[in-house]
Amino acid sequence: MSHAELDSPEPTPGGDTPAVVRKRPKPGERRVQILQALATMLEQPGSERITTAALAARLDVSEAALYRHFASKAQMFEGLIEFIEQSVFTLINQIAEREPAGPAQAGRIVAMLIQFAEKNPGMTRVMVGDALVFENERLQQRMNQFFDKVEASLKQCLRSSADAATPTVDAQVRASVLTAFIVGRLQRFARSGFKRVPSEHLEASLARML
Repeated sequence: MSHAELDSPEPTPGGDTPAVVRKRPKPGERRVQILQALATMLEQPGSERITTAALAARLDVSEAALYRHFASKAQMFEGLIEFIEQSVFTLINQIAEREPAGPAQAGRIVAMLIQFAEKNPGMTRVMVGDALVFENERLQQRMNQFFDKVEASLKQCLRSSADAATPTVDAQVRASVLTAFIVGRLQRFARSGFKRVPSEHLEASLARML
């Protein structure tokens, strides 16, 4: 995370000594910087619970400055969860639009989620709850709802074409298995210190399940 850039020095009134002025972040920019810093700190394998003091120190600001943008640390984590939800469900909608419903579409959704986690290790710790252990309970509930929605999306694309109105029992079972596979791969990735990549043997695994 880079600090705010500095303005070019300008002469001070009544003297030749230049004054260095720190640029104020644009509206919303500091909020994004805080969330980026939090996500980066979560990428450290085995990192302890992140405190607002440590986060403020990383950004070279006061804790009070953090609370001007977020009412609590729980709100900061909610910001990360919102990013995860928007990113993943936008991509699921795109896959649903481009690919016909069926096992291939379900496989694309699983692969997308695995790849998203692999590219965003800090977000993975939020998704599997490791980063939320000591935080507000509603954050874990929201991530549980996230995976419920993922499972519902998988059910939708695996439903039988002969019974398009409601997903079949087979679709429900396969969607449940695929969701458990995603969660398991993400947990292993986080708990191995990001050494066991979730995409390991992904195509072969999906071929067995689908």
